[in-house]
Amino acid sequence: MAPLLPNMNSKFDPGCRRCPRLAAFLDAVREEEPGYFCRPVPPFGDPKARLLIVGLAPGRHGANRTGRPFTGDHAGILLYRTLHKFGLASGPTSIAADDGLELLNARITNSVKCLPPANKPLPLEIKACNDFLRTELAQSHEVRVILALGAIAHAAVLRALELPNGAHRFAHAAEHALGGDRVLLDSYHCSRYNTQTRRLTTPMFEGVIGRARDLALGAPAG
Repeated sequence: MAPLLPNMNSKFDPGCRRCPRLAAFLDAVREEEPGYFCRPVPPFGDPKARLLIVGLAPGRHGANRTGRPFTGDHAGILLYRTLHKFGLASGPTSIAADDGLELLNARITNSVKCLPPANKPLPLEIKACNDFLRTELAQSHEVRVILALGAIAHAAVLRALELPNGAHRFAHAAEHALGGDRVLLDSYHCSRYNTQTRRLTTPMFEGVIGRARDLALGAPAG
């Protein structure tokens, strides 16, 4: 793989091709599925949100198809339904990028913006894409809670904030004070594998989303 050059001031680049393996894979998928989005998937939601949700990477037939994070695949079913239950989304389902759904005081992004083969980005690709997350966090002055869906997202957030990974160990429902009134909250990823094996149940995920909402916005009265 050719060397990847970090850029400490990287804003989201809809035409990014800095990772040769990912760029080539997107080209191949586009040939097979010409109607798919097949580009870096941008963040979705309120630009002034107090809650930022960080996932892993676009799914082949989900965000890579629709162009919106967690949209069109199994993981998004639980995520958007739960966000709606806690008043963080205008509706319970996300079908397409133009379906009118809105996030309310929440935003969703990914650690890696491009579809990786077998849904497994390489460490160098995670590192290269971290520039975008670093800039997003630096410019998201209103964000108070960062919800990491999975250990890779957890590590990506810490890298973006230039914090040592060993000081904040990933664990479901763990809370980590980041300084500056920010909190990192962990959850198992809402993937089909985790939900079908019941590593992550609906009550477990609802508990984390509810806690994230309360930390970000303040606990509701009553």
